[in-house]
Amino acid sequence: HQGTTRVAMAFAIFLLSAHAAARGASLARSSSALRASALRMSTATLPTAKPEGELGTEEFKVNFVEGSEPRSPWHDVPLEAGNGLYNFVNEIPKYTTAKMEVDTKAANNPIVQDEKKGKLRYYHGCIFWNYGCLPQTWEDPNVKGSEEVGGAFGDNDPIDVVEIGSQRLEMGSITPVKPLGVLAMIDDGELDWKVIAIAATDPMAAELNDVADLEAKMPGVVSGIREWFRWYKTPDDKPLNAFGYGEKCLGAAKAKEVIAETHGFYKALLEGKTEKGKLWLPN
Repeated sequence: HQGTTRVAMAFAIFLLSAHAAARGASLARSSSALRASALRMSTATLPTAKPEGELGTEEFKVNFVEGSEPRSPWHDVPLEAGNGLYNFVNEIPKYTTAKMEVDTKAANNPIVQDEKKGKLRYYHGCIFWNYGCLPQTWEDPNVKGSEEVGGAFGDNDPIDVVEIGSQRLEMGSITPVKPLGVLAMIDDGELDWKVIAIAATDPMAAELNDVADLEAKMPGVVSGIREWFRWYKTPDDKPLNAFGYGEKCLGAAKAKEVIAETHGFYKALLEGKTEKGKLWLPN
């Protein structure tokens, strides 16, 4: 597995370089209107991240507060940020390895480092994009997917987002993003959608509206994301992850459809129409 992992990581680095080259050629043509709009939206009242403890220890967590009151990044951040944008909660900053996640089972859902068999989890190589989730979404484990995803059920988490912008976003930051496409990853038999999005303030955001734009102006990014997530568990003797819909990256319209669907699942969860299990929900 070490040999295949090195090949996969080298491939990802090559694609990242292509991404950077394409970005550099387009910076001068970017529009400031969308960035200004996103900046106005980002100044709206949202919970603030408040780290506690030392990163790399079991005690570390990122709590969220509004004033002195505790808040949840899952429940207390609105999904929509206006102008067709969505609020992205960043769990894992790009170029880092600690496997962080919103703890859906703990009170107020802080961001914590995932554990397996009593040990903190790390990726075997850094992730090349900012990675997190959309608030007020939920992939319902009781709902069977279509034939295009092999009938896989949801993974019981908020929907994941891979943010491809040039900036390294802070852990716990909340950023308006524009969805460009979505991959239907199947992980251990569970459906685990990966929305590909870009921060609305990124210089490239005005030029990208769909997967076709992404492929044309930042070639290699979609395939790099797909291959990174296909291979990343193999050093732990896990099988390759699969992708539904013939491994295609579906467009922005489908991404928004999936976001709306998982928001509907989330609302049904809050309304008590779906069994919550061990998930923490506000009273």
